[in-house]
Amino acid sequence: MATAISANKAELLAIANSVASEKMIDKAIVIEAIEEAIQRAARARYGAENDIRAKLDPQTGDLRLWRVVEVVEAVDDYFKQVDLAAGQKLQKDAKIGDFIVDPLPAVDLGRIDAQSAKQVIFQKVREADRERQFEEYKDRAGEIITGVVKSVEFGHIVVNLGRAEGVIRRDQQIPRELMRVGDRVRALILSVRRENRGPQIFLSRAHPDFMKKLFAQEVPEIYDGIIEIKAAARDPGSRAKIGVISYDGSIDPVGACVGMKGSRVQAVVQEMQGEKIDIIPWSEDTATFVVNALQPATVQRVVIDEDDSRIEVVVPDDQLSLAIGRRGQNVRLASQLTGRQIDIMTEADASEKRQREFVERSTMFQEELDVDETLAQLLVAEGFGELEEVAYVPLEELAGIEGFDEELAEELQSRAGEALERREEAARAERRDLGVEDALAEIPHLTEAMLVVLGKAGIRTLDDLADLATDELIAKKRQDNRRGPARAERAEDRGGVLGEYGLSEEQGNEIIMAARAHWFEDEPQVGEAADADPAQ
Repeated sequence: MATAISANKAELLAIANSVASEKMIDKAIVIEAIEEAIQRAARARYGAENDIRAKLDPQTGDLRLWRVVEVVEAVDDYFKQVDLAAGQKLQKDAKIGDFIVDPLPAVDLGRIDAQSAKQVIFQKVREADRERQFEEYKDRAGEIITGVVKSVEFGHIVVNLGRAEGVIRRDQQIPRELMRVGDRVRALILSVRRENRGPQIFLSRAHPDFMKKLFAQEVPEIYDGIIEIKAAARDPGSRAKIGVISYDGSIDPVGACVGMKGSRVQAVVQEMQGEKIDIIPWSEDTATFVVNALQPATVQRVVIDEDDSRIEVVVPDDQLSLAIGRRGQNVRLASQLTGRQIDIMTEADASEKRQREFVERSTMFQEELDVDETLAQLLVAEGFGELEEVAYVPLEELAGIEGFDEELAEELQSRAGEALERREEAARAERRDLGVEDALAEIPHLTEAMLVVLGKAGIRTLDDLADLATDELIAKKRQDNRRGPARAERAEDRGGVLGEYGLSEEQGNEIIMAARAHWFEDEPQVGEAADADPAQ
């Protein structure tokens, strides 16, 4: 492209065809890139202020070059405008407002022009190639793909996927797995992102879905939908658990995944560098599934706290270390598998906890209800743990306790109501001492006790509360689930300010929106400003 453009018809078409074929992009995109490159070269020759266009015929290779000018009464821009007389010289029937095409002769591309044109073409082709890669892979997240290790940079593995490149970041690799340049590798397409430097294809060999997809490749029943992997959890390179269910009563889901002499599961284990896999039957019953998930440990009792999404599991003394696993691995994987926090404790731990809770609740009832120890213990033994339960339970349920009558039940409910009012009044006084505005007490779902917690957290005005996100307000605490009673002392609090109160996401949203309502009260309504009298 260093000689006259008019003499390079065949060469221009050959370049377009070659680049389109090599990069697997539309030939029209390459033609457009060539046209833009020629336009730039022509503007450099005739003046950058001119509106110069180029058109390359994709069939013949003919190139047309022209300048576009507008016919105007008074010329302001001599490069892009002409008066009526000059316009009619270019086109006889020209009139004011018309845009006229002024043909230009072919230009010779010098060395600098040719280099500039080459850069423009390369840039356009590169952008088109990146877009082609993104479109090809954007909908393939969740698939397993095979590639060849191209390089290892700062611990991240760059994989050649054929027509694109992917990267396995360090945290998505199987620990202690050694990858060398040229090795073939299978990985899960985790995500595809459009970035300035081109589409980034992130791969993973550590994600639980990678294991699921491997099983789908090895177990035809999973691929056919007869067996489903309902849950999966991994400690990459060490151990994993999957919960499986069969929709055909004649097929054992665990046996199908294991295969003849373990052939199917071994194929997955080898791909995951010897990672041990526990295959357990999935169950809709949470307690049953938890017992299965903690295999090979034996479980004596499961106590589920539905409100707090936590489960207490009691095991024999000799099963404690097995249930917890090395460095808490077994209980951690079981917790991930079930989606619940699991607390492991021995029978002695459980008994000690029950006794401690029994004493605490009995003492609370003695003090708050002004009853003797025997009556307080009887309430706890019947399952009452909070004043609210005594105050608001149906009267006949309370009166139905052995040794109780309706008169005693009414008295207990009356005392419980008075105790709750005392608590509320004490909390209200403390809240006001903390400087929490009364306006916050008008917001739905917030009790005086909650307002005290907010005040201690520095949230004292409507604006303070309105600035919070819902998660910052209600998210539950994440706690260490390795061991029983001592766990809470080592808990890492990452919850919301009111996380301990078990508010739902819907309630949290209502609280935040109510706190923000005053932001919009002073805004003028639609049409209000327009209707106002400017003189007022």
